[in-house]
Amino acid sequence: MELFLQQIINGIMLGSTYAVVALGLTLVFGILHIPNFAHGHLYMLGGYVTFFLVTLYGFGFWTAMISSMVVLALVGMFVERVVYRPLRNQPHINSFISAIGALMFLETFVIVAWGPQGQRIPNPYPNPIEIMGIILTQQRLLVIIAAIVLIILLQLFLKKTTPGTTIEAVAQNREGAMLVGINVNRVSSMTFAIATATAAAAASLVAPIFMVSPSMGALLGMKAFIIVILGGLGSVPGAICGGYILGLIEALGGGYISADYKDVFAFGALILILAIKPTGLFGKEAG
Repeated sequence: MELFLQQIINGIMLGSTYAVVALGLTLVFGILHIPNFAHGHLYMLGGYVTFFLVTLYGFGFWTAMISSMVVLALVGMFVERVVYRPLRNQPHINSFISAIGALMFLETFVIVAWGPQGQRIPNPYPNPIEIMGIILTQQRLLVIIAAIVLIILLQLFLKKTTPGTTIEAVAQNREGAMLVGINVNRVSSMTFAIATATAAAAASLVAPIFMVSPSMGALLGMKAFIIVILGGLGSVPGAICGGYILGLIEALGGGYISADYKDVFAFGALILILAIKPTGLFGKEAG
């Protein structure tokens, strides 16, 4: 039972990270209606920014994380303006190619600037704590709590604020939003800023636990797409639930079957769920 509960906690921690990253990806998909393939690499860049602010400039962990979110918000706005906006009315394949170019640029930039080796932020909260016989570090518990707080704040922002409701309006009907005077370009830029800032927060939170490396964005980005598809394209509740489901599947599969195949379980879950419900857990049937 203790092993089971330990894996559940590990799964919730992984799922918290996945949910935050997938939530940003879902928001971008809702606005542009194309997947942002560079999202995982923007997550990776956020981890590196936090790492160097902490190790080279002596920032505290929280100050570095908030600074990283601001920096990545600006980077996200730049990516939206340069990579996606000029191709908005072009065939989607053009945006796919542009996104792939962006992720290759980001990964190469990090390798050239900081080297290919992995880095780890000194753990600000390394002390272990015991809850019902389960031992975990304060940092892992912090990841869970901070991710839940981020998800709640983002939901409140989308539902209770005017900028949030404009994002939802554009996602539901771009042409209708334009007709009532909503600046679609500004909303797209704001959405990218929010998505990349939350990705930077997720990377910063797990950087003291897992190493940051130039390749970390590729696998995480792929998993984020799996989560978005599992939950239903464009569904915010689906992205949250899909993130936790994937985290639990990986933790339980890795703990009871083999950790070497934990990433395979994600694709197995994708195939199984889509075979039962092709639109995803929260997706709606067309027409």
